[in-house]
Amino acid sequence: MAMLWKFMRVAKYSKTALSPKVKVRGIPTHSRHSSSKSVPSDFAASAPCSNTVELLGKSYPQDDYSNVTEKILSKVGKNLHNKKHHPLWLIKEQVKEHFYKHYLGRRGTPLFSVYDGLSPVVTVQQNFDSLLIPQNHASRRKEDNYYLNRDHMLRAHTSAHQWDLIHSGLDAFLAVGDVYRRDTIDKTHYPVFHQMEGVRLFSCHELFSSIKDGEGLQLFEQGHRTAHKQECHTMEAVRLVEFNLKQVLTKLMTHIFGDGLQVRWVDCYFPFTHPSFEMEINFQGEWMEVLGCGVMEQQLVNSAGAQDKIGWAFGLGLERLAMILYDIPDIRLFWSEDERFLKQFIGPHIWQKIKFQPLSKYPPLVNDISFWLPSETYSENDFYDLVRTIGGDLIEKVVLLDEFAHPKTKKVSHCYRIIYRHPERTLTQDEVHRIHQAIEESAVRELGVEGRF
Repeated sequence: MAMLWKFMRVAKYSKTALSPKVKVRGIPTHSRHSSSKSVPSDFAASAPCSNTVELLGKSYPQDDYSNVTEKILSKVGKNLHNKKHHPLWLIKEQVKEHFYKHYLGRRGTPLFSVYDGLSPVVTVQQNFDSLLIPQNHASRRKEDNYYLNRDHMLRAHTSAHQWDLIHSGLDAFLAVGDVYRRDTIDKTHYPVFHQMEGVRLFSCHELFSSIKDGEGLQLFEQGHRTAHKQECHTMEAVRLVEFNLKQVLTKLMTHIFGDGLQVRWVDCYFPFTHPSFEMEINFQGEWMEVLGCGVMEQQLVNSAGAQDKIGWAFGLGLERLAMILYDIPDIRLFWSEDERFLKQFIGPHIWQKIKFQPLSKYPPLVNDISFWLPSETYSENDFYDLVRTIGGDLIEKVVLLDEFAHPKTKKVSHCYRIIYRHPERTLTQDEVHRIHQAIEESAVRELGVEGRF
C-alpha cells in the first residue's frame, strides 16, 4: 500500500544505468478471479536501437531519468507468485482462498476480485500522482526507484493499480505482483519482491446496516483533519472502517499462522491517509512487522469515481510471510531454480505444513572495498546497485564498515564489507576474486570514486 510505504532515505542518481542495447520481449496479461497467464521472460541483448528499451512488447525511449539495469530487467516477467508450488504462489493462494471463502457477495460469489497478472511497467502518474504523493516527495527520487524514463517506471508498489481498478467500478479487490525498489543488500532485502494489495469500499448502507439506529449515521461531514480521521469523514464512519479492517487482517493472519498467533497494532501517522497502522506478529518471541494498512485517502476515492463511498486498503509482502511461515532464512532463495529447493513446496494442498530444510550450509567468503567518495553526488544505493549488477545473487550482504573524513582535505572515505555466498554450492577464492576486482574497477569507472584497493 503506497500511503503506508516507509520511504527510504534520499540519495543521488546512479550512473550505472541500462545499456541502450537492452531488449526484453514479453506479453502483458490481465486477470480477474485468478485466471491469469504469466508474462514470459526473454531477456537478450540486441543491436543498438536509438537509446530505447523494449519491454513486454513496448518500446520506451531512454532519457536522463533512465536508471534500470540489465540485472533488474532480467527479473521482469518471472512472476514467481504465479509459478505453481512456489512458496510465494502458496502464500498468494492461501490468502486468495481465505478471501473467497469468507467474503461473499449477494449472489454467493466471491466479493473480492483478484488481479495477479498486471504489467509491472506503470506510468509515474499511476505510481505516484494517482496516490496523491507530492511532486517533491522523497519517495519519487531516482535513488529509490527503477525508471525506464521520466514517464514510465517499474512499479514500486502494487498500489500503482488502485486508482485504475476503483475507476473500473470495483469495490473490493486484491492485486498481486512483483515490485521494484533500490535497496540495501542483506538476507531480508532484494530489489525485486512481491506484494499483495487489498482494497474494500463501503457505501453508507453497507457500513451502517448492522448498527443499531445506523440509518441516522453519515459517511461524510465538513470537519477538521486530524491524525485519527480525514476532514471529510465522520468519526463514526472512520471507527467502523478501522474496526472492519483490523478484523479482516487479524482473521487472515490467524488463518495463515494458527490460533496461537499474537497480533499487535502500531499506530502510524502518514501524510496521505488517516488513520493508519502497521500489524506486527509475534514469531519465535520477536515482534515482526508484516503489513501496513489504513483508511483510504478520500480524495483518491473521489477522483476514481466512487464519491459516495469510504474504504480501507492494506499492503503485505509475500516474501515476509513466506519466510516466517516456512522458515526460509534468505530472500535470495525465492529465485532459486534448484530442484532441491522447489520440491520441498510440492504437496497435496496449499495448506500443507512445510518447514524449509537447508540445502547445505556453504561457507561465506568475505572481501572489503574502500574508496574516496567523488562528491556529494555519491549514493549508497548506486553502489549497492552496481554490486548487485556484477555479483548477482552471489552477494549475500553488503555492510558499510567505516566512514572516514580526512581532517585536512575533507574528503570522505567509505569502507564496505561484501559477503559472498552461493546458496547452492561452495564458491572458490578465484571466482570471488574476479567478481570483487570487477566491482572495484566498475566503481571507479561508473561512480567516479577513487580506489583505496
